[in-house]
Amino acid sequence: MNLGVVGHVEWVEFIRVEEVPRPGEIVHALERWDEPAGGGAVAATQLAKLNGSVHFFTGLGDDELGRRSREELESRGVTVHSAARGEAQRRAFTYVDGNGERTITVLGEKLLPSGENGDLPWEQLARCDAVYFVSGDVTALHAARRSRLLVATARELATLRRAEEELDVLVGSAQDPGEQYEPGDLEPAPHIVVTTSGGLGGWVQPGGPFRAAPIPGSVEDAYGCGDCFAAGLTFALARGDSTDDAVAFAAQCGAEALTRRGAWG
Repeated sequence: MNLGVVGHVEWVEFIRVEEVPRPGEIVHALERWDEPAGGGAVAATQLAKLNGSVHFFTGLGDDELGRRSREELESRGVTVHSAARGEAQRRAFTYVDGNGERTITVLGEKLLPSGENGDLPWEQLARCDAVYFVSGDVTALHAARRSRLLVATARELATLRRAEEELDVLVGSAQDPGEQYEPGDLEPAPHIVVTTSGGLGGWVQPGGPFRAAPIPGSVEDAYGCGDCFAAGLTFALARGDSTDDAVAFAAQCGAEALTRRGAWG
């Protein structure tokens, strides 16, 4: 299929510790690694894994970390569309504790993809079977809406309100205050709203509750589980699955992400 993601990238340094340090405490790292991640990069690599390829519209820094981000994403089947921004790549620092929970500190503002940038092939999105919108400006969202199916995250409600585009699916979280959606938050309202609740499963409107998928192995860390869920949902709906089957498939993608180290293992 022809699939797309519109979103941001962060170069993330991961540190594994027994416990996140309390104020004034010193802890020792058990493991350290770094890689391009962030919501857009996680979703794009997940869709490339499922589909074999994906178009990824993003903003990358004009520095070494920006260049490394492009190279590593493209090595995983992601076609990266990003114009030079003349800025440093956005970074993040993530603790992963003994239970696999992640605690994130972001350094810098998001380098958002802009639909106003005529150097990028935004017309490609009109040929997509589905697009997952993670972040970007209003014009980028308008371009994404030209795809057959548009899935978006509730963490970008402010942009979604300004764009006033009709969403096929909105994905939110009952556990993350930054990803919560209430009826009436968007006009027009999304056709389907999927709210995740971690190990409790979640809820589909219209529809009802769904169960979390069994975790297929030992827990490594929770980084990127939500965006892997959303990417799996986008993929399954694009290939024609029913809503229930697509949500079940997405739950499997989220559960599998728990067994991987960092953004893609």
